[in-house]
Amino acid sequence: FCSPPGLSLVEMMPGLTLVLSGIFRQTGATAMEFSKSLKLNHVFHRLYRSGNQAGNRYLVLYCRPNRSRENRVGITVSKKLGKAVVRNRVRRRLREIYRLNESRFRPGFDLVVVARSRAIGASFSQLTGAYLSLADKLGLLREDKP
Repeated sequence: FCSPPGLSLVEMMPGLTLVLSGIFRQTGATAMEFSKSLKLNHVFHRLYRSGNQAGNRYLVLYCRPNRSRENRVGITVSKKLGKAVVRNRVRRRLREIYRLNESRFRPGFDLVVVARSRAIGASFSQLTGAYLSLADKLGLLREDKP
């Protein structure tokens, strides 16, 4: 791929970054700003044992205060729900729902989202509604929505 004389590749395609492998990657997609990922097994088990929980047909949400100024989020998708491609798709969608609505969540909580089998066939808007309704039921959403 050659750029016209006088124009660099960056000037031709603003918002794109050249990756060393020669593939273009869209920039501007922001990661979770106010949150971290939960990765440790004992933290998941602590939430399952002593956290508050709410569930609906698509998801179960566990939460517990964590004494910090940020949320920690974990997502669980069982092998019963399908092969890796299916599980990863559900996981990506749930992570994106949280990322898009992160500013609506009150800080200072550990959250674990468990996908149920109906989450596989659910649309993005159905999953979003289910996620936010559970968060509201558990009192995780801010009263003043920025």
